[in-house]
Amino acid sequence: MPAPQFVVIPMARVTGAPLEPLVKKGDHVKLGQKIGESAAFVSAPIHSSVSGTVTAVEARPHPGGRTAMAVVIENDGLDEKDESVRPCENFDALTPAELLAIVKDKGVVGMGGATFPTHVKLSIPKGKTVDTLIANGAECEPYLTADHRLMLEKSGDIVKGIQIVLKILGIERAFIGIEANKPDAIRAMRAACAQDSRIQVAPLKVKYPQGSEKQLITALLHREVPSGGLPADAGAVVSNVGTLAAIRDAVVDGMPVVRRVVTVSGNGVKEPGNLLARIGTPFQVCIDACGGMTPDARKIINGGPMMGTSLPSPDTPVIAGTSGILVLSEAQAAIPREISCIRCGKCVDACPIGVLPTAVAEAVDRGDYQSALRYRAMDCIECGSCVYVCPAKRHILQKIRLAKQTIRQKGLK
Repeated sequence: MPAPQFVVIPMARVTGAPLEPLVKKGDHVKLGQKIGESAAFVSAPIHSSVSGTVTAVEARPHPGGRTAMAVVIENDGLDEKDESVRPCENFDALTPAELLAIVKDKGVVGMGGATFPTHVKLSIPKGKTVDTLIANGAECEPYLTADHRLMLEKSGDIVKGIQIVLKILGIERAFIGIEANKPDAIRAMRAACAQDSRIQVAPLKVKYPQGSEKQLITALLHREVPSGGLPADAGAVVSNVGTLAAIRDAVVDGMPVVRRVVTVSGNGVKEPGNLLARIGTPFQVCIDACGGMTPDARKIINGGPMMGTSLPSPDTPVIAGTSGILVLSEAQAAIPREISCIRCGKCVDACPIGVLPTAVAEAVDRGDYQSALRYRAMDCIECGSCVYVCPAKRHILQKIRLAKQTIRQKGLK
């Protein structure tokens, strides 16, 4: 879609340290210019998605459901590139350390939603051994098709990103996990990687939440990530296909993360579709590009219906982790009344991680976060399956999210 008149670029990621603005009101910025960074290790800089003039540095709505400091830029329509945006003619000549430095400098983060800094994920801690890269194309949230479109239209870029990551990690094996109900994407990715024997496309059973890191590792490698552990503890690195395409853009074109594919869908949108949108584009502008909202539109969600965050304002901007903008109708948006737990155990059966969801939720109701930690709240992948199957309509996931946030804030062990 065309770049908007204004972009609003938050100085906070979903995951990682907040960023310090490098520009002020009145400054002229260029496309790809670094406008925010942090000295923290778990952090990645952020760049301007247009060229133009900074009109404000102030608190604005964030897709995480809160407010955060943001840089507002008026687009001059010229897309004048920053001098730092320089293509690399021969990335094969670069060392793994040099490639990793580019990934960090260009602000590549997880595009699946969490925006975890990619350079951190690719920096394998001492004592851990990784032998497999898994490219995550298992887009299992209802409505979302952004990764599907990307695999069809940019399959070569994804494969190039995989090859770059294989060199960074120093390994020789990669799987591209795609659910079996996307045969066109499977064909496209197999054609793109046909000349590289290290890369194999792996069709996966269609089930939710197949796209979770831990589920992918189990399905493809028959390994289990230990409680409290990371994929590297199971010898794997998992990266979203959008992230891999962004790595290719950063290394080959020298372009930071300044745009992404966004699914705009739901019964509250007149003409659902996928857009290649600039980072910082207000949700309302994306919705208008898809025909606008229907008269009965009532709720806007950042992401999908299972794991997404309901937002109070359509002025919220697209960030690197915005895989979807979901607009629900009044009938879809209704929240059922919560009643007492009936001890049916359906949430326990549905949990793909083996957590006791109702036990964590009850601990939160008591304010007993130490017990919530003991019941493995931190292992929850926030898939929402427990809420979906609960006949009592308990707000289990929301309470587990509160538990995880409080446990981190209190530093409980």
